Amino acid sequence: MSEMRKALVTGAASGIGRAIAQKLVEDGHSVLSVDLDPDPDGPGSPYQADLTTRDGNESAVEAAFEEMGGLDLVVPCAGFQHVSPIEGFDADRWDALIALLLTSPFLLARYSWEYLKQSGQGQVIVIASAHALVASPFKAGYVSAKHGVLGLVKVLALEGAEHGIRAVAICPGYVRTPLVEGQIPAQASAHGMSEEDVLNEVILAPHAVKDMIEPSEIADAVAFLMTPAGRTITGVPFTMDMGWSAR
Repeated sequence: MSEMRKALVTGAASGIGRAIAQKLVEDGHSVLSVDLDPDPDGPGSPYQADLTTRDGNESAVEAAFEEMGGLDLVVPCAGFQHVSPIEGFDADRWDALIALLLTSPFLLARYSWEYLKQSGQGQVIVIASAHALVASPFKAGYVSAKHGVLGLVKVLALEGAEHGIRAVAICPGYVRTPLVEGQIPAQASAHGMSEEDVLNEVILAPHAVKDMIEPSEIADAVAFLMTPAGRTITGVPFTMDMGWSAR
């Protein structure tokens, strides 16, 4: 196990974010668990913030520093999905997706950068997606934001190298989360298919291995990237996509 770190995890009330916060706590790290609707009984210390705003991102970073006296790790994980054909894609949903999936990771890095430099072992591990590498129809906002956040990670890695800061974008395929399960009805409507057919023929169609990824597997990847064995991995996607992008 790596030495104790001070971590900020967003989207920590459920799904992947909660699994990551839980893993970090179990491994002995200190965690500020940030969410729009935080779970007071969840792992880490709950903190409420609207990460679609500048103030929300800045306050989360400052709360982490004030509570833990430093910051070694930032894990932007908060997200949502909107599925729609491009001609009907709601512009407000586009703005919200870009704000949460791309601008928030930028702001979290921006506001935490000095603390990460002071750490000497700072890391930004963004939970991106296979959609940072490939595209799917009806997901213009999500795909655009995830492609953008991979570019952000590359810049953070280059700027952070001299300060001991590493940045990685974990890019999983479909993970068994409320986010994925919640988009099945919208996908069924968009494709004119039953929900069962959407799961088998749309959701898992890109996977070479026809199985969902578990949130705990993403948490294990974060834990690995924090160890000395993950030292060389920076500025790149850490791909966990069941063979999706091999096509």
